[in-house]
Amino acid sequence: MLEMVQVPIGSSSLPATLEQARRWYAVYTASNREKRVEQHLRTKGVEVFLPLYTVTKRWKNRTRAKVDLPLFPGYLFVRIAVTERVRVLEVPNVVSIVGKGREPMPLSDLELDVVRTGLRLGQVDPHPYLKVGNRARIRTGPFAGMEGIVLRKAGQLRVVISIDCIMRSMAVHVNAEELEPCS
Repeated sequence: MLEMVQVPIGSSSLPATLEQARRWYAVYTASNREKRVEQHLRTKGVEVFLPLYTVTKRWKNRTRAKVDLPLFPGYLFVRIAVTERVRVLEVPNVVSIVGKGREPMPLSDLELDVVRTGLRLGQVDPHPYLKVGNRARIRTGPFAGMEGIVLRKAGQLRVVISIDCIMRSMAVHVNAEELEPCS
């Protein structure tokens, strides 16, 4: 029979079953409150990951400064057991834990490891979400301004551009940074 033991989250002597039950979840926050939520969660002893990237901002008075911004505005990640979700939800400026309906949806450790590696190597920047099958506009190159459907073939991104009057299409090889989602 399982016995419930109340142990503070920051404690290193967590029962093995609770430690194994911990998974990563995305937390949706109020606008521009990611850093405050991160600090609050840390004070509560919750393991949290807020991916930040650095940009140089230039203001109207021509001053420049390096600023750390969230890689995914409005989101951060917590590693908790499902039973600990109330601890996260009661933090000010936390809107919800991302999931299907009322059930939080865990992320794989691999996804967050890729984000951490990209940040460590300085090879990530935010990019509009593009999904295979969605409409996108090509921003640069000889096909700039053209719109089509994004697909992946042989490991490469392509945009299928259709000419409606002749009912024909062509697939154009593109890089992800050349695309922007259509509204």
